[in-house]
Amino acid sequence: MTIDQWRSQANETCMTLTLPKWFDLHTHFRQGPAVPSYIQAHLDMGCAGALAMPNTQPPVSRVSGAAQSDGWSIESYSAELRAAGAEAFEQLIVPLYLTRHTTAAMIREGAASGRLRACKYYPPHGTTNSEHGMPMDDLIGGEVFRAMEECGVILCIHGEQHALSGPDYIDALQNAETRFYAERMPRLIAAHPKLRIVCEHITTRAAAEFVAAAPAHVGATITPQHLLYTLGHLIQGLKYHLYCLPVVKFQDDRAALRAAVMTAGQVKFFAGTDSAPHTTKATACGCAAGCFTGGCAPQLYAMAFEEAGADLASAAGKELFERFLCLNGPAFYGFAASQQTFQMEKASSQAVLLETPAGTVTPLPVGLNLEMSWRLV
Repeated sequence: MTIDQWRSQANETCMTLTLPKWFDLHTHFRQGPAVPSYIQAHLDMGCAGALAMPNTQPPVSRVSGAAQSDGWSIESYSAELRAAGAEAFEQLIVPLYLTRHTTAAMIREGAASGRLRACKYYPPHGTTNSEHGMPMDDLIGGEVFRAMEECGVILCIHGEQHALSGPDYIDALQNAETRFYAERMPRLIAAHPKLRIVCEHITTRAAAEFVAAAPAHVGATITPQHLLYTLGHLIQGLKYHLYCLPVVKFQDDRAALRAAVMTAGQVKFFAGTDSAPHTTKATACGCAAGCFTGGCAPQLYAMAFEEAGADLASAAGKELFERFLCLNGPAFYGFAASQQTFQMEKASSQAVLLETPAGTVTPLPVGLNLEMSWRLV
């Protein structure tokens, strides 16, 4: 047998997954000259659409009109993204950043215009560019949430309690996320029983179990890093490319997230990478929060599913993976799954540095010196 024949035979027997193009329903494209590079990285990994988070500088704090010095509008930021390449997406959702200047009238007018489909809650100073956020206690029972409830606007929640001391922020028994899901989320659902909610980038058993038991209109995104890694991976060697907010948690939490996505027929959990590019990760005053998984997220998700016990070569395993990656998110947001497909192959691959006009961005696998066991075809 010649080497060419051997390679041909190997390619024929290699496991290949053909999947509907997927939607990243939590990602960051930022602003500035690197935006086309970030969007292209998503297109290159079979992404059919995205929910682009509004914690830009300045924030996306209005629905309509031109960008101003104190904030973008959904209209102006969406136009900027489309001009940078997002016109190729089947769906582009830009949420409204909830600030003290958000009004119920803004919600109703935005929903009526068709531009406002979701709003994002940030705990004040809880993550990157979240200084414009407001406490959840100031929103529960208020007119803004009532207007969202009436108009069917989805609330995307960064579910961590703000303004906690270090020991309360994270320890072995509780953390900012478990506090939020024990104390704030039950009150929120009781006060707004019809409000559609996406619990973003959940990291704990408490959050996973809360979402699973909540009404059908409460769902959650899960990132690849929270399905793959634990706090031990982050701390052992201080692997700062794994540092994101909320931080990766403990083995029991990871097991609960894996169990959630591996539940046959589940419709509540779906892909949202929280991919967050930084050209400078380690800074003089600390580490920038966010893992960049543009270009490699489906491969990382596939690895996580296999680590959780899924046989992606089987019909059952593929169904679990396709449901999480490609189907549940569109269904929750009320649009059709993509009719286009992309392929992944069971073969080793390496992520590469992303060179942009703003500087070099290091994808998570490069930062962790990780060889992936899947590659895009």
